[in-house]
Amino acid sequence: MLKAQHITITTLKGRKLVENYSYVLNKGDKTALIGEEGNGKSTLLKVLAGIDVSDYVQVSGHVETKGRTAYLPQTINDQKEACEYILDGRDEEELGPVSRRMKADLSVFRGRSLQELSGGEKVRAALARVLLQDPDILLLDEPTNDLDLKTLIWLEEFIRNSDLGILFISHDEALLKNCAESVIHLEQLKRKAEPRITVSGEAYEAYQKRRVHTIGRTNQLAAKEKAELKKQLDRYRQIYQKVEHRQSSISRQDPHGGQMLKRKMKQLKAQGRRLDEKKEKQTQKYEPEEAIEIFFNDVLLNPNKVLLDESIPELKAGGRVLAKDLRFRMEGRDKVCIIGENGCGKTTLLKVLYERLLEKPELRCAYMPQNYHEVLNEEESPIVYLNRISDDRTRSASLLGSLRFTTEEMTHRIADLSEGQKCKTLLAGLILSDPDVLVLDEPTRNLSPLSGPQLRQILRDYKGAVLSVSHDRLFIGEVVDTVYELSVTGLHRIE
Repeated sequence: MLKAQHITITTLKGRKLVENYSYVLNKGDKTALIGEEGNGKSTLLKVLAGIDVSDYVQVSGHVETKGRTAYLPQTINDQKEACEYILDGRDEEELGPVSRRMKADLSVFRGRSLQELSGGEKVRAALARVLLQDPDILLLDEPTNDLDLKTLIWLEEFIRNSDLGILFISHDEALLKNCAESVIHLEQLKRKAEPRITVSGEAYEAYQKRRVHTIGRTNQLAAKEKAELKKQLDRYRQIYQKVEHRQSSISRQDPHGGQMLKRKMKQLKAQGRRLDEKKEKQTQKYEPEEAIEIFFNDVLLNPNKVLLDESIPELKAGGRVLAKDLRFRMEGRDKVCIIGENGCGKTTLLKVLYERLLEKPELRCAYMPQNYHEVLNEEESPIVYLNRISDDRTRSASLLGSLRFTTEEMTHRIADLSEGQKCKTLLAGLILSDPDVLVLDEPTRNLSPLSGPQLRQILRDYKGAVLSVSHDRLFIGEVVDTVYELSVTGLHRIE
């Protein structure tokens, strides 16, 4: 059991991320922690795991645990040899039971350092490490990041069938829908000035549907009240102006009329105060944090134009041959996704194809890498990054505002932003580039699941070509029209 009492988390600049939060995670509970980028999900998970976060936030409250708690971090920066990291001082024979639980051959990690593993392989290594701790409580921060589809399905089965108490953060909507039996939702309202936590005993999909319904009903009521109040205010102002005009023009020879107008004006002022009070109390429109109000400009790209027609004898990385005899063809408005097991070379292939696209001067290409540091200078601010892409500063600021950046966040160092905010910064850069072709490596991996439907709609509506790598099943199902699987034997189209 894990019990949190009256947890308050405040940034060193004074912004409250969590206020007076209490929660109990019992054996067998499967709870999803969701919320927009920068709202404190990872920080709250670290606090519950007993990790010191005093270098960037202040924490009050108390966390009590019974049994062993294991924590899976979002990023792994360890320099160790992979098996040494997994074993964490244990005997190598203990890999056997973990291998059986993960249904994977962990011998692939032997003799390799963590730094030479793919993103998905690092996550698998970290999962093996936490499972070796034989925990009672699991706290998982983005366990689905970079996992291939096979391991994702294993993880779903593990969470669903486990008798452990599991609290997890994930941006994978399919996993949330299939695994989360309850939801903790962190929000930052009023331009990130007011924190709110919603704890729901519903499954994720039920919570999402109820929330959408509640937002719609609230906004409908707010619009109705606003329209009614506007009518009342317009009528009030008309009468007020007439009485005021009559007062200014009434003759001194009509004292009785003057007294009547004075009483009428007194009544009107009282009515005005009541209308002001009504305005203060009326239902406010709810603007969800996850709203993404951006779109790509129209693309004038011939749907029959051959963008790529490539033959690659060998795909190599770090001296290793990853695949042979690759054939790839892409035309005009194709939306293509490359899938495959972790470490098979998907990102390497995507970079090769991107470089081939850059050789075509008639095409405008925009690239979102899996590792954001390849594109972003962490010492710059988002607005400076965007202004290097376009000199339209007003549009840059407007795009960031549409992605729910505060003015302060627009001018922050990128290093101080969450991974999701970095992703949104890159997304704004893609928009500003006015591309014919988007090259996207795991574009949804760090965005809130609540933002997922809107991003998928934006990419569906985009009239250019999309070349992507993704393990996001909803992205593949709703955006992509052609899927290729990469393996050692080449690139095979999935029908």
